[in-house]
Amino acid sequence: MTEKNKDVHSVSPQVVKEFFKNIIPFKELDEDTIERVAQNCIIDFFPKGTMIFKQDETEVEYLYIIQKGGVKIYLKDEDGMVTLKDFRGEGSYIGALPIIQGTRANLNVETVEDTFCFLLKKEIFLELIEDNPKFSQFFLKSFSEKFLRTAYQELRQHRVAPKTEGTFFMFSVPVEELVKGELKTIPENEEIKVAAARMAEYHIGSLLVTNEKGEIVGIVTDKDLRTKVVAEGRPVTEPVKNIMVSPVEKIAGHKVCFDALLKMMSKQIHHLAVEKQGKIIGVVTSHDIMVLQGSSPLYLFREIVSQRTIEGLYPLSKKVPLIVRTLIEEGAKPNNITRMITILNDHILDRLLTLMIDKHGAPPVPFCWLLMGSEGRREQTFRTDQDNALLYEDTEDERLKKEAQEYFSAFGKEAIEHLVNCGYPRCPGDIMASNPKWCQPYSNWQGYFDDWILRPEPKQVLHATIFFDFRPGYGKLDLGIKLRDHLTEIAKRQEIFLLHLAKNCLETRPPLTFFRNFIVEKDGEHKNRLDIKKRGLMPFVDFARLMALKFGIKETNTIERLRLLYEAEHISKELYTETTEAYEFQMQIRFVHQLQMMEEGKQPDNYINPSDLTDLEKQTLKEAFQVISKLQSIIKDIFPLM
Repeated sequence: MTEKNKDVHSVSPQVVKEFFKNIIPFKELDEDTIERVAQNCIIDFFPKGTMIFKQDETEVEYLYIIQKGGVKIYLKDEDGMVTLKDFRGEGSYIGALPIIQGTRANLNVETVEDTFCFLLKKEIFLELIEDNPKFSQFFLKSFSEKFLRTAYQELRQHRVAPKTEGTFFMFSVPVEELVKGELKTIPENEEIKVAAARMAEYHIGSLLVTNEKGEIVGIVTDKDLRTKVVAEGRPVTEPVKNIMVSPVEKIAGHKVCFDALLKMMSKQIHHLAVEKQGKIIGVVTSHDIMVLQGSSPLYLFREIVSQRTIEGLYPLSKKVPLIVRTLIEEGAKPNNITRMITILNDHILDRLLTLMIDKHGAPPVPFCWLLMGSEGRREQTFRTDQDNALLYEDTEDERLKKEAQEYFSAFGKEAIEHLVNCGYPRCPGDIMASNPKWCQPYSNWQGYFDDWILRPEPKQVLHATIFFDFRPGYGKLDLGIKLRDHLTEIAKRQEIFLLHLAKNCLETRPPLTFFRNFIVEKDGEHKNRLDIKKRGLMPFVDFARLMALKFGIKETNTIERLRLLYEAEHISKELYTETTEAYEFQMQIRFVHQLQMMEEGKQPDNYINPSDLTDLEKQTLKEAFQVISKLQSIIKDIFPLM
């Protein structure tokens, strides 16, 4: 820097002193030392988007202390993969580690807004490190606890396949890597005893079954041998095709083990054929995944499906948060966590309603248990409130009609009580199967949706949005699918209804001030906190629902709705990526917040305190909230809201 430039960037020592007296570790220095440091500081301005440091290139001559503005800090590996490591704002510093180590910049540092920095010559900074133990300790402790723990550790995990990382394996290892040896098959006309002998010879629990063309048409497992042959006294000379399961459940080889686990749990099976480029290359089992993971949600899943009493389900449901805690600790994405919660909760519901039917006898007509709201979207967190309903088949028989009404009225009320005992709170709005209004035959349900869609009233539409995320959860699922098909078909043609939904989407503004500060509660129980569900997540949910209904998409999950909208070219790839990342980041904050509350013995809620977040989390959350404005701009473009 030339002498002329130094003059241009000179700054009053008094200004520097006042600033340093309020930031750690400079405020720990004595008055004379702060005075000397202030005399040797200059100030520089960096417009938004300026690269202050370039990784492995920039010679660091100054310690930079951010006076105003902010920077993002990131790593770039040999393959060009960028990993965001940190965000630093007012009072933070950059450049300390390379100065102490005598190296070039080890990170890329780029301004995210117009930024002013005080610059302190590296020679003076090194003197302070040498002469002031507290000052030195601050930086050394900071490196060990923050930088080394996060930056290098994460980069190492990115470069090295995690062979001993426990559950992390579940989210990184492709299923095809678990396939060992050659594909083991048996012709469909071969005798059962031959299949048993081959399984014993190969020490395996299944064989894929082929037809005369060599095509895989089924699978026979050791369970089939026990339940269909030994238990039934079936002759072992019969052909394998008589006991095989067909078709074979498959999974793509590139899918991760977590996907295989979820599919096994949802289908209640223990074997999956692994497919690569349209060809089956082997079989993966639940045992393979349990060995891989060490401990598995499969244990809880097996406890649930094997339970013989309703009361026995009560304590099992309370184990779900323990599974979720492990997933959060291991770095699972929120979408994976909600999928796991959904499957476990669905199986609890399935087992509960099955045991109830065993107790009370078969219902007079087929029915379908509907899941609404976050349950319908498969986006439950810790102990989400119940949102459900009951739909049953119409009948012209008056006697049967009365029986059905009485049966399902009692059934719905009892089921809700059991779910409460399992730890699922009642819906404050009484949207539950115990409410007679939401326990109705198909024709009444179709009437509800026709009223909401064909004769929309603004308040009714607002209150009914929870119903438009329903999915069939138990019973005769075709009834729920039929209702979904009906509402999907009529909704996309009703502009006034969609207009009301669009207006609702514009009601919630991003919780940021003009100066990009968080808008929090000013008083009351949640003072200085913001409702991340209502203010942050729901605008994404509302947008995805509105667009899905407009374009005839039947999916209910928010992330999946966005993916289908992108694939159908209704939204751009950039918006899809930005929206899903913003949504998942907020879900992650919500999960961690609720987990911390539970571990403190508190009832989990959605009110986060922004001051509890790191600088990086604050910056990322602000960027996530800004996406809301983009979504609302798209809504204004698509719908004539004038």
